[in-house]
Amino acid sequence: MISLDIKNNQIAVSVMGQFTLDDYREFEQAVCYGIQFQGKVDLLFDLRDMLSYSLDVAWEELKFSREHKNDFGRIAVLTDDQWMAWSMWLNRSFMSAEIRLFDDLEMAQAWLAGGDLPLPAG
Repeated sequence: MISLDIKNNQIAVSVMGQFTLDDYREFEQAVCYGIQFQGKVDLLFDLRDMLSYSLDVAWEELKFSREHKNDFGRIAVLTDDQWMAWSMWLNRSFMSAEIRLFDDLEMAQAWLAGGDLPLPAG
């Protein structure tokens, strides 16, 4: 199940429980609408309450990312799951957007609003 919050060119997506293909398609519709009327969109993905997702969601995400590789500005991902972090790292190779991982909602929101954050050490 997902929850969408759309404000101007920013779309916040919270995933709770199972992330289904129908959920992903709902997200895609919101993004396409935002792109059509706002231009580039920024995304905030809150995946902290996501339990799992299926292979068809992963495949759809890969296709959608490639089709819209230049339609995103910044993408903030809230997660502590290492597999999701790896997936986001992989998506960087298909997209021109800045993608950052966060474990703090306020920091993610500040970065999306245009704030600069220091790069992690190491």
